[in-house]
Amino acid sequence: MLDPVKGAWDIGAIIRWLDFNDTWLAAEWGHPSDNLGGILATADYLSQKNIAEGKDPLCMKDVLTGMVKAHEIQGVLALENSFNRVGLDHVVLVKVASTAVIASMLGLDKDQTIDALSQAWVDGQSLRTYRHAPNAGPRKSWAAGDATSRALQLVLLTQKGQIGYPSVLTAPTWGFYDVQFKGNSFSLPREFDSYVMENVLFKISFPAEFHAQTAVEAAVTLHPEIKDKLEEIERIQISTHESAIRIISKEGALNNPADRDHCLQYMTAIGLLKGDLVAEDYEDDVASDPRVDQLREKMVIEEDERYTKEYLESDKRSIANAIQIFFQDGSSTDKIEVEYPIGHRRRREQGIPLLVEKFERNLATQFSNERCHAIQSLCSNQEDLESTSVIDFMELFVAE
Repeated sequence: MLDPVKGAWDIGAIIRWLDFNDTWLAAEWGHPSDNLGGILATADYLSQKNIAEGKDPLCMKDVLTGMVKAHEIQGVLALENSFNRVGLDHVVLVKVASTAVIASMLGLDKDQTIDALSQAWVDGQSLRTYRHAPNAGPRKSWAAGDATSRALQLVLLTQKGQIGYPSVLTAPTWGFYDVQFKGNSFSLPREFDSYVMENVLFKISFPAEFHAQTAVEAAVTLHPEIKDKLEEIERIQISTHESAIRIISKEGALNNPADRDHCLQYMTAIGLLKGDLVAEDYEDDVASDPRVDQLREKMVIEEDERYTKEYLESDKRSIANAIQIFFQDGSSTDKIEVEYPIGHRRRREQGIPLLVEKFERNLATQFSNERCHAIQSLCSNQEDLESTSVIDFMELFVAE
């Protein structure tokens, strides 16, 4: 048993293991499922408190409802507001979305909720330093857990009487807009509804930064054709979109697994070499294979303006990459283009069965067959899941 703030931190960190969770890509990027750290911890805390007071615990429908709300808040704020362009990390939106939802769960009124949100905005926000060379490091795997737990802490402080700061965004000189957003104000292009949850991306195929998912898929497709011709490769042409170039295109030395799992060239090289990409491929023993850097050195990255444009179009939201390999004798492979990853809404029919397989495979690494079956059965029946108490749900995930 943990205090809820520590519980939120731990759950948030577990959810973010190797960035293998859901993803939202727009002007700002992020992973809305990060908010489950604070939501689940709060729901469990409230349920334990209710039982001690002779009341009913919360049910999982409350958690799922909070999850939809958090996805929508984080995702809509991300549509046209680029925090990365001012050097801020996207976990600022985890902090804000978690604050709003947790405030509702804890019964704060409108004024208190506004106060709590002002606390989230006035808080110092994380820089993207730890996501980019030469400083990429493991903080990127716990930054969201830190943000969602901080949200819960700020809501609890507000509940105890801490005042808010009404012009936290707009105050001249000292407000968020002037200090951290280059004087710009936020744009909210659509109402808060369910658009984000309906269009969210699932990481299914590979434990890779999402902008590289389609590149790795293309590389895996090419593997059988080129695996015996590695020494004959002259050039590897990768066509991609602007966000991928800004976030994960890296040359030179890669210092650690966190650096490698945010390198387009590294992930593509592994796909070409092995015909797959798994978590262990980011470790030193794989990275030390000289063929990896030999392939990286032959890669040429170019922006395809259509890919960049369609990445932001609301009816497409593509995350396209294409790879073509040229050989020393003048021959080449076909250009393998993948516009939508398997976790995209346009590939749900392919994706959902694979998502279930991933779920079952991950459960089997920690639990007995009996426990796995119980969890799978519950999660495959929406009515049963929604009516299950949060306490009963959480107990299913206690280590055996």
